[in-house]
Amino acid sequence: MGPLSGDTPLLDRQRERAELDGLLGDVRSGRGRALVLRGEAGVGKSALLRHTVGQAADMRVVRAVGAEAEMELAYASLHLLVAPLLDRIEKLPGPQRDALAVAFGLQEGPAPDRFMVGLAVLTLLAEAAEERALLCVVDDAQWLDQSSAQVLSFVARRLLAEPVGLIFAARTPGEQFQGLGDLEVRGLPKQEAQALLRSVVRFPLDEQVRDRILTETNGNPLALLELPRGLSPTQLAGGFGLVEAQAVPERVEEGFRRRLAALPAETRTLMLVAAAEPTGDPVLIWNAAGRLGVPASAVEPAQADGLLEIATWARFRHPLVRSAVYSAASWSERRAAHGALAEATDPDSAPDRRAWHRAHAALEADESVAGELERLAGRAQARGGIAAAAAFLRRATELTPDPARRGARALAAAQTAVGAGAPDMALKLLASAEMGPLTELQSGQVAWLRAQIVLARRRGGEALRPLLEAAGRMAPVDIGRAREAYVDAIGSAVFAGRLGEPGLLRTVAEAARTASAGPLSERPVEVLLDGLVARFAEGFAESAPRLERVLEAFRRAARSDPDDNMRWLWLTYLVAADMWDDRTLHDLAAYAVRSAREIGALHFLPQALTYRAAVHVYAGQFDAAATLVEESTAILKVTGHAYFGFAANLLVGWRGGAEAPAKFDAEAEWASGWNEGRAIGGCLFMTALVYNGRGRYQDALAYAERAYEHDDLGLTGFVLFELVEAAVYGNAPESAAKALRELEKRTTAAGTDWALGVLARSKALVSEGEAADLLYREAIERLERTRVAVYLARTHLVYGEWLRRENRRQEAGEHLRTAHEMLQGFGAHAFAERARRELLATGETARKRAEGTPDGLTPQEGQIARLAREGLSNPEIGAQLFLSPRTVEYHLSKVFTKLAITSRHQLAQALPDGGHDGA
Repeated sequence: MGPLSGDTPLLDRQRERAELDGLLGDVRSGRGRALVLRGEAGVGKSALLRHTVGQAADMRVVRAVGAEAEMELAYASLHLLVAPLLDRIEKLPGPQRDALAVAFGLQEGPAPDRFMVGLAVLTLLAEAAEERALLCVVDDAQWLDQSSAQVLSFVARRLLAEPVGLIFAARTPGEQFQGLGDLEVRGLPKQEAQALLRSVVRFPLDEQVRDRILTETNGNPLALLELPRGLSPTQLAGGFGLVEAQAVPERVEEGFRRRLAALPAETRTLMLVAAAEPTGDPVLIWNAAGRLGVPASAVEPAQADGLLEIATWARFRHPLVRSAVYSAASWSERRAAHGALAEATDPDSAPDRRAWHRAHAALEADESVAGELERLAGRAQARGGIAAAAAFLRRATELTPDPARRGARALAAAQTAVGAGAPDMALKLLASAEMGPLTELQSGQVAWLRAQIVLARRRGGEALRPLLEAAGRMAPVDIGRAREAYVDAIGSAVFAGRLGEPGLLRTVAEAARTASAGPLSERPVEVLLDGLVARFAEGFAESAPRLERVLEAFRRAARSDPDDNMRWLWLTYLVAADMWDDRTLHDLAAYAVRSAREIGALHFLPQALTYRAAVHVYAGQFDAAATLVEESTAILKVTGHAYFGFAANLLVGWRGGAEAPAKFDAEAEWASGWNEGRAIGGCLFMTALVYNGRGRYQDALAYAERAYEHDDLGLTGFVLFELVEAAVYGNAPESAAKALRELEKRTTAAGTDWALGVLARSKALVSEGEAADLLYREAIERLERTRVAVYLARTHLVYGEWLRRENRRQEAGEHLRTAHEMLQGFGAHAFAERARRELLATGETARKRAEGTPDGLTPQEGQIARLAREGLSNPEIGAQLFLSPRTVEYHLSKVFTKLAITSRHQLAQALPDGGHDGA
């Protein structure tokens, strides 16, 4: 059978056809492209897809259609799309192959990160496109399951040098598709709409009635075709048959329901079975329909009316027909259809679909069905389908007869929903859990989950009291979880910073001190809590030994337990910064990036990249830092997670552009609105940094003093460093002395070369004669043993400035030249210019740094070039950077052109080193 009678016509659509033909042209020329067609139901998106497929006869085409009934089945639509290509799965790199196989239920294994699945799909599509350009078409994308939508949007954003086209059609695209190429499909112009209406209404219409139809359908082709059906000429001519004001899809669906009512009962039953089974498998549909006594002839009236065809698969005239069929059926009729489908579904090959049908067929609470759903939730989660697991557990909760077990399942469902990024669902499930009898531990877990949801939404202190309450409730029954909740509470107070109540952190620390785990606990999170409690209850100097123990514990755990490192990195990184421990900063961030890349944890990788980028900034590797910031931002656009701006801001601050202070003032205002006091402190610190670089010491002093008003974890020591310099150069000796006393307490307690080098430098700034000279030399000697090249360069700078004032011009020139070369090489423009001016004052000259990098490479090209220089193959580079091998090859070809080389072997000499040691 050909296309269903009455399919929405393509009509003219010159604008839309030109855009889609352009996409095909790009794909044929080897450039990957993605496009989202959006528009209301019936406006002609599917007709445009058919046109595009017809124009792609020279390409391989794979298709999928989102199904509302499958929105909670992980990877359902993705599997339909790539199933024809799975004969190539063995060609994928091992981790990608395993991730995809587990996601599709082809093998057992640990739950894959969905973005590792995305990389596998990207590689699979690129591999298939090597033989022949590939077009992927996804209709009704608004009904994709969450896992499929995230993977496909990830793939769409990574297309570049692959001959792959990816077209989505959706009524209202989900947030995952925001930012992709977009084409709105609008209603027909009035003249074309009138012509289409005349083709189905072959008698004269009252002009007012005609205009009303044209206005209310807004040129929607399907509405123009369907609204007149089932209405007599008298009803149409006078306008009496037109329903009152409704949205176009509802009007069209109502028209379909009128047509359904005229069909035989057995035909409507067959259509209901097909509507309840979204895979469209004709064998399964006929098997289930047969169990309900439906004969094979029942399909003929539906086919004759152009509503349904069942051939190689079942296909409705339009998704609104499916919706109309299902909504028109009674509850008992739907239960019967789902029950028949459950009996007809193979429990071995499709246990999740079978259980889902059983759940919809259940008349009342049923423990056997609830238990099966609970077991399958584990299977779904093992495949990476956290959203599907949450949906199964939610339905299991509804079908559980025993109140205590129902509460436990609701709590488990809520925990899974939080992990799936569905906080609203989680809150409803927690309310359901609280309706039943809960143990003390379960009550504490409910409170903890509520608080975690608040913390994820608003980090600036709103979650603090709920977290403390949850920790207190869990402490008598589960001290380990209680202590983790106290760590979360301290973290919330750290975020609140200066905007919290006075003494807030000390109060929280004292409360957490009551939850003792005993002296022998070695769990890293336990050690972390003890260190943070000491830090805020006793002070920095007194807590330093315990903070060092924290860093030792996490250094050990980084290799053996990456999960702990990833979960608590945001706090342990701040502890390492507080302790001026550059080695631990480097190691924790490097381990975190490596672990996240190896397991494909894109939910965590942007955070790890941010901290790794900051380490690069301290090392003077600004280009490497910019590359990681760019990568982090690109991933966050795909995942939709909160933006990590720390490293990007640090880079802006050290570069010292004139626009930086205004940027930081704006960000501080934003942070104030979100009650994130620590972010305000960070903006004040970085503004002081910029002004010190630009020689505006009074301004630097004002901002540094404001930053110092609150003791921010991982920040105050850096503020004191800037404050001493600004106060000395800004002629505020009392401020300098006060800041130096506090800095000395902290750096002496920390005891690292970074800390003691900073202390020697700061003491030298307020000293004179030989004492100052010795302190500057000590500072340089200590900082040369660290990774913090930016602080070493700034020490050469202030030493050179002091030597010049002492009229030791030759020595001054040596240190100023060193400072200028280092700072210029880093890209620290403001400090480099300050060094250049000082050099001029000694009688020497120094050229300004040319804008841009000498090689002209973009950050991503530089990162790929460095990895290639280290001997990684294109697939290995692609796996690290979540790119296809073909895109890596494309970037390398541009690198070769810019560096005027012809092979990878020449990269070692042609590529500027810059000290980058990988990410």
